[in-house]
Amino acid sequence: MTEKRYVLDAHVAQQKLHRMALEIAERTSGDSEPLILIGVRNSGSVIAARIADFLQPYINVPVTVTSVKLDKHNPSTVELADPIDVDDKNIIVIDDVCNTGKTLLYSMKALLDHHPKRIQTLVLVDRMHKLFPVKPDYIGLSLATTSQDFIHVESENGEVTGAYIGQ
Repeated sequence: MTEKRYVLDAHVAQQKLHRMALEIAERTSGDSEPLILIGVRNSGSVIAARIADFLQPYINVPVTVTSVKLDKHNPSTVELADPIDVDDKNIIVIDDVCNTGKTLLYSMKALLDHHPKRIQTLVLVDRMHKLFPVKPDYIGLSLATTSQDFIHVESENGEVTGAYIGQ
């Protein structure tokens, strides 16, 4: 078994999530529309919940957290966990790692029949191997990796506990 090469520990991950929440608050200041955070199950949902917690002191609009369910290898069916109204809302789709952009792009299928005010994306780690036209709006850590490397985000009890490079 190979040793895990950590790129984020729990403390640094929390700092990056807090910084991204501040960026969101800054970019959405003055907006009166509610904010919906949509986490890609499972780690994206943990990150979305933490971002919502960090946002509370900084924004005055309602924040809703939900998740999107899809098979990342065969994303023919994409559905939101909760039947919520996304029309005229600010939406942020959240995932743990962006590699090719495929998961973030397909996650938006659940929004295509609606009319959100704005859709943005957030990832904890961006690997910069884009094959799809998706560039995250909020990035915790940009990391150059080989295409054989994988980034694994660990979470426990609703907290991100680290991210490491593995195979």
